[in-house]
Amino acid sequence: MAPHRKISLEDLRFFVTVACAETLAAAARSQDVTPSAVTQRLRQLEGRLHLRLIDRTTRGLRLTDEGQLLLDRARNVLEDLDDITETLSARRGVVGGHLRIIAPLGFGRRYVAPLAAVFRRENPDVKLTLVLTERPALAMEDTWDIAIHIGELRDSSRILHALAPNERFLCAAPAYLQQHGEPSSPDQLVDHHFIALRQNDEDVTLMQFEDARGNPFNIRMTSMMSSNDGESSRLWAEEGHGIILRSEWDVAEDLKAGRLLRLLPDYHLPSAHIVALLSTRSEKTARVSEFLRLMKMALTPVPWRLP
Repeated sequence: MAPHRKISLEDLRFFVTVACAETLAAAARSQDVTPSAVTQRLRQLEGRLHLRLIDRTTRGLRLTDEGQLLLDRARNVLEDLDDITETLSARRGVVGGHLRIIAPLGFGRRYVAPLAAVFRRENPDVKLTLVLTERPALAMEDTWDIAIHIGELRDSSRILHALAPNERFLCAAPAYLQQHGEPSSPDQLVDHHFIALRQNDEDVTLMQFEDARGNPFNIRMTSMMSSNDGESSRLWAEEGHGIILRSEWDVAEDLKAGRLLRLLPDYHLPSAHIVALLSTRSEKTARVSEFLRLMKMALTPVPWRLP
């Protein structure tokens, strides 16, 4: 058998990217190459190691035992390299290393991406990677230094930093309410058209209310339209197709402009506060601390609550 050839740092970076992606196509998009290029490079890496690292299944990618071992070791090596880079940068009085951020698509595009550009301009020694996704569950991967999360946090071993308050509102367009009437109590919602936003495994048609006295109760709605894209569901609502449940940050401008009206303001829905989840290893790094400082400054006062 031919001897094993050495693998490079670029090989490790490539494999971590592929191993953490849902599909080879997703890995290709994150590297700005074609899926065939990713497939070829993965085969070459497996050929040099004489090992099968990833199995392709109908449900996506599955690491072999050897692939999981390589992923764990590769992460450690790359994190150590980042630590060395940051330590040497700190001796020169600058922020360095590789800052990896993942955030929800809509909020990330509006608030995180512009701030990331400011951060990079102020800290040119930092390499920055920002991934925006409609799949918030990906934020639980250990690959990221900072995971921006909105809403219910079911389970996480990460360290949580609060960034900004955010409520959830039921909204509809004036045209829809003129045609179907405005509900005066939650039980009337069952007679209305609901636009469901399906971005994760939440039961999005089950409304969990509290009345003015704090008494909880649930209402099940029927979705007449649904999408995994928040922008599409909001536009449908503005066009009068139904009622949506959306974050305060997302509909604040529509409410101020009168394109949407808030429904049932006397009834409270579960909050969806904006938080940053940090890995224990990167929590105290200068690059993470500096980005969080800028993020908190940008969200104070809360921009969607300004008059």
